[in-house]
Amino acid sequence: MTENADTAAEAGAVPEGAGTGVVAAFGQTLKTLRLRAGLDRAECGRRIGYSASTVASFEQGRRIPSPKTIDKADEALGAGGLLSVWKEEVERAQYPVFFQGMAQLEKEAIELLMYDTLVVNGLLQTEEYMRAVLGMRRPTLNPEVIEQRVAARLARQDIFDRRPSPLLSFVMCESVLRRRLGGNSVARGQLEHLLLVGQKQDVELQVLPLDCVEHAGVDGPFTGVTRDDGKKFVYAESQGTSSLETDPKRAALVAARYGIIRSQALTPRESMEFIEGLLGEL
Repeated sequence: MTENADTAAEAGAVPEGAGTGVVAAFGQTLKTLRLRAGLDRAECGRRIGYSASTVASFEQGRRIPSPKTIDKADEALGAGGLLSVWKEEVERAQYPVFFQGMAQLEKEAIELLMYDTLVVNGLLQTEEYMRAVLGMRRPTLNPEVIEQRVAARLARQDIFDRRPSPLLSFVMCESVLRRRLGGNSVARGQLEHLLLVGQKQDVELQVLPLDCVEHAGVDGPFTGVTRDDGKKFVYAESQGTSSLETDPKRAALVAARYGIIRSQALTPRESMEFIEGLLGEL
């Protein structure tokens, strides 16, 4: 699975086709409540920490406010919860349509098993790496959409600070680490970040070397999810589309395959040493 901030990025542009109806309806509600409170956009923006032009973007459905901003606006306008009630739906709209279901599952997961073959997993990406990868998309993404997706991806990384912590297992092909996307400086920062994340107590990070003669992951990248109610899911994406399967048999087979992939990969300790070696080559 690939994918992957706050202030300017906190107010991200609406991605094409991703919940734009929800965002537009929220914006109209915001405008109605602002006018009811007798505030112009400049004063409203001052109260919530944004410019008048950004408030206009919120109202016109061109930008997506963070949950924190929605709460501040609700309080500033004396809305009594009429804005805050939109938080969950507006937050979901910040993600591409194909990822919205998976984004919600991440919030409820007690275990994530992630196998990656093309780019570093979104939960492990540095901000610089995110920008490099998103900037390579074809057709190209609007700069505002890139900012919005960077903000959304960084917000997902709060999973590392969640308590109780979910169990997070990452296996990535060596080729992912050798691709110097964004240049040597970006690649160096990404490898250093992996070394830091790999030290976290509830994180297992492993590398599947290119010289491995047995490879159970030839069907491509995927994520296995166990939700807090014990239900298991399988997520995979490619070319801007995704699948999210709930069939128990399918989920069991994928979990078994992931176990085989892990056994073929370097151990977490060996993987950290391998990444340190790659850093020495930059």
